[in-house]
Amino acid sequence: MRVAVVTIAAHRDRHLRMQLRSLGRSRRACDDHVVVAMGDPRTMDAVSEHGHARGIWLDHREGPLPLAAARNIGAAAVLAGGADLLVFLDVDCMASEELLDRYVSAAEHPGNRSALLCGPVTYLPPPGPGGYDLDGLDQLRSPHPARPAPPNGSVTAGTDFDLFWSLSFAVGRATWQHVGGFCTDYLGYGGEDTDFAQTARAAGVGLRWVGGADAFHQHHPVSDPPVEHLRDILANARTFHRRWGRWPMRGWLNAFEAGGLIEYDRDLHEWVMS
Repeated sequence: MRVAVVTIAAHRDRHLRMQLRSLGRSRRACDDHVVVAMGDPRTMDAVSEHGHARGIWLDHREGPLPLAAARNIGAAAVLAGGADLLVFLDVDCMASEELLDRYVSAAEHPGNRSALLCGPVTYLPPPGPGGYDLDGLDQLRSPHPARPAPPNGSVTAGTDFDLFWSLSFAVGRATWQHVGGFCTDYLGYGGEDTDFAQTARAAGVGLRWVGGADAFHQHHPVSDPPVEHLRDILANARTFHRRWGRWPMRGWLNAFEAGGLIEYDRDLHEWVMS
């Protein structure tokens, strides 16, 4: 099985370098790693420092990042290179030594071949003065409690596709082509991965949680709710509602409403800026 990693990045060169270092320690080496640089030359510089990855430039100058389109471009590149299994890894995530091996093992099982494969993600605390110690990542393992984290070596079937996220997942060539990739109507932060999962569900694709395919999300400052992405989230929520007839990201939308930033217009039947 030929395994390829797809990463999309902009203005995260330090985190990307750590990801590349972590993948260099993988027990099962990837056969290809494509990093799609969304208008950020420093991303291309980081890729050029590591011989096992290749960069693809996606022109972007201003406005919301084209996350969905970038993932599709990365997928097309690794498929053209002969990939059988596509592993999508968020630029902020470092891979455990077993991540690729566990995804491959899960994908090789006949019952998982037409499924989205999702591994546990640990959100790390801020690093110390010397940065993160790749040898000590397992000691920091604390998978996000809102999602399943099966024991190492086991795979659990899931039914709640709203739990899918794009931080770390794998999908076979045929399944990716069947789903059709990410919807490029989404721009910027929020919603595009939930849409992808719903598209997969509607296409009869399964959902699996893969124990031991651990990723470690590097710390960076965030807002809760993410007010810096308010306009993107609102626009993408409207897109999702138009496509699926319900509102996604309700926790964030409710928090924005509580903060007086948006309100639900009952005449328009949609969320609008206050």
